Amino acid sequence: MSTRIAFLKGHGTENDFVIVPDPDNALDLPPAAVAALCDRRAGIGGDGLLHVVRSAAHPEARAMAAEAEWFMDYRNGDGSIAEMCGNGVRVFARYLQHAGLVTEGDLAIATRGGLKSVHIDKDGDITVGMGRAALPAGEVTVSVGGRSWPARNVNMGNPHAVAFVDDLAHAGDLHTPPPFSPASAYPDGVNVEFVVDRGPRHVALRVHERGSGETRSCGTGACAVAVAAARRDGADPTATGTPVTYTVDVPGGRLVITERPDGEIEMTGPAVIVAEGEIDGEWLESALR
Repeated sequence: MSTRIAFLKGHGTENDFVIVPDPDNALDLPPAAVAALCDRRAGIGGDGLLHVVRSAAHPEARAMAAEAEWFMDYRNGDGSIAEMCGNGVRVFARYLQHAGLVTEGDLAIATRGGLKSVHIDKDGDITVGMGRAALPAGEVTVSVGGRSWPARNVNMGNPHAVAFVDDLAHAGDLHTPPPFSPASAYPDGVNVEFVVDRGPRHVALRVHERGSGETRSCGTGACAVAVAAARRDGADPTATGTPVTYTVDVPGGRLVITERPDGEIEMTGPAVIVAEGEIDGEWLESALR
């Protein structure tokens, strides 16, 4: 790794990412390298890493290449692989626009959670079609300290446990994963959202993202929260036939989530590229020793 590797830094509602363009999938990015790059003191710093690869060049995305030129090979901040990241998709799309690879309008992006439809608005916001939520059966409980709450199990291509609480402070520091039960509900870990009401169809959350700890925002988490809130409020659009929209405040900003009667969910919010530069290959090599 004696060469220098291009990178960018971006965020969506302060969920921040190291972006590594690698169209031909030529870079070896083992978990330790990703963790070193995402380290906030000794690396660039980020909640995760967006590895930008042409779908045709990646074995996990080749089947989607006819529909989406680009694959978001997303990694958590600890280097582990994740199925999807809603804020990450918006930042990924912003990078493609920034690099002149796409323009305003519609495009498709391949992810491990399937194809995602994206619209880059003229006003700067980006809307992502997040697909449908799955609602696995069975009761789930999450705990912090001496408190426990029932949680709604929602899968947005990645797993979520949504707990409605009286005060967001009850979530604790969220540095470590909140315990949940039964263990069989989430064999690969879970993102946990703690939610309070702010007004009619307006909620706020804090989130522990598996592999990253507490983050300033979570796009799939905001979608999971909107779905859980709609069921709690008796506003399930698949039952009523009427779309439902929730405003979801996250620590880093605001997202707007709409669920349609066909179950499709759309998320709208900002995405920003803040810097670009080069990773020193010798530093990265030494960080892996």
